[in-house]
Amino acid sequence: METTNFAVGAVTTGFSFPQIATYSAASGVVTYSEVMDLARGVSINPQITVANSNNIFYANNAAAERGAPKFSSGNVGLTVDGLLIVAEKRIMGIPGSSKAIVTVGEENFELTNYDDDQSIPYVGLSVVLKQQSKGKTFYRAFIYRKIQFAQFDIPANTEGENIDWQTTALTAAIFRDDTPKHPWKSISDPVATQLEAYNIGRVFLGGEAAQALPT
Repeated sequence: METTNFAVGAVTTGFSFPQIATYSAASGVVTYSEVMDLARGVSINPQITVANSNNIFYANNAAAERGAPKFSSGNVGLTVDGLLIVAEKRIMGIPGSSKAIVTVGEENFELTNYDDDQSIPYVGLSVVLKQQSKGKTFYRAFIYRKIQFAQFDIPANTEGENIDWQTTALTAAIFRDDTPKHPWKSISDPVATQLEAYNIGRVFLGGEAAQALPT
């Protein structure tokens, strides 16, 4: 997409379609596998710590030099409607063997166990940002290259006269990846459609482009 229209800057107006994929690295090469949709996106809130942000050298009674600011560490808060079951098991590192069966009458029901076999993995995360500049809407793929979700639980409120739309809040630690320059995020140039941005993230995470957005 032509980017000259966005020279004045852009404001973010939306967030959607978080996807994750399992992260692995060997000998400086990073690969992603089994990309999948996480849930329906509600909000994202990164908090970044910058090294050398206050590392200033003073001379002649003034600030003379500053250490080069660079990413040090970070966390990202992610709010979704409710995790897809397969995605929850993936980001929480729950193996297929961690389950129990409850028999009610003649019907069996499966429970997922959070137990000692749980091992939370590193994953890549891609989301779609909707932005606007000079009245024109466009989309960008925003990718955290290596993150690890924290253990979470789901608070809930009883139903009242009106629906209380209750979401799921996730937190993940952000890491630099294991390629030679150790990037921690990537973001695409503007594209015209949400599907294009979704597919940029999907292919980056090792998947194949989709013909349509998930419903």
